[in-house]
Amino acid sequence: ANRLKELGYNAGGFNACITSDVLPGSGLSSSASIEVLIVTIFNTLYNANRIPSDVMARIGQYAENVYFGKPCGLMDQMACAVGGIISIDFKDPERPQVKKVDFDFDRQNYSVLVVDTGGTHADLTDEYAAVPEEMKALAAIFGREVLRDIPFEDIVARIPELRRRLGDRAVLRALHFQQENDSVPEAVAALESGNFGNFLDLISASGNSSFKWLQNMYATKNIKEQGISLALALSEKYLSDIGSGACRVHGGGFAGTIQVILADEYIESYCQYMTGVFGANSISVLKIRSAGSTPLTLS
Repeated sequence: ANRLKELGYNAGGFNACITSDVLPGSGLSSSASIEVLIVTIFNTLYNANRIPSDVMARIGQYAENVYFGKPCGLMDQMACAVGGIISIDFKDPERPQVKKVDFDFDRQNYSVLVVDTGGTHADLTDEYAAVPEEMKALAAIFGREVLRDIPFEDIVARIPELRRRLGDRAVLRALHFQQENDSVPEAVAALESGNFGNFLDLISASGNSSFKWLQNMYATKNIKEQGISLALALSEKYLSDIGSGACRVHGGGFAGTIQVILADEYIESYCQYMTGVFGANSISVLKIRSAGSTPLTLS
């Protein structure tokens, strides 16, 4: 509400009854969901639905950054506000370029599944904060605020110095960022051209990079809890056996869920395979809807 007023929009009181099947604290954007929902209510009741989706997303991010104290990015809020499959260019963080990708998973006879490994995101803010902190510290050595304008080769050329000043993990995380930044346009192009197999390969490669380079699979202060790593190990074996699909950590990592893209014909057997480890209600089969946050007005 405060951010709405700062930006020149209106806010006011309301009574709300809220229900949700988004698992809290599991990497399924539960924070972004509630933030965008509240902004949508304000938008509908007090602003005649004139607040653009990208602005609603940034208001949600502001609330989480400033009032909750979690230094999250904008991706989850933007996905909730805009809907569908989107790509986002954050070069100008105040005016991110959002592009909707026209692709229908249902026509591929594939579904997106999330496996809840039973971990919790409670007390993990420091783990999340360390990721951008280390990347920005490395960028600062090059006289930049962020990594995107630093060529991969320039980082490699100065690795001995970077290791000495920041340690190996910061270097690995920077290399992960560079690889991810390059792979996003490739993934979008794969979907737009109908090359679904290439898209799945890119998703798997991204997850592999997250595991080895970004290192966001488990909290270093609790090495006995590695549910994400276990779920990925089991899923990779299953997908290798059937010869199709992809899996990777979902959300910010460290605890919570993994994402699996699986042919519909294997969903039942995969669920039987995984629920024996993670429990009967651990898997959700999702559909990607084209709309984001939407007011439904009764006439």
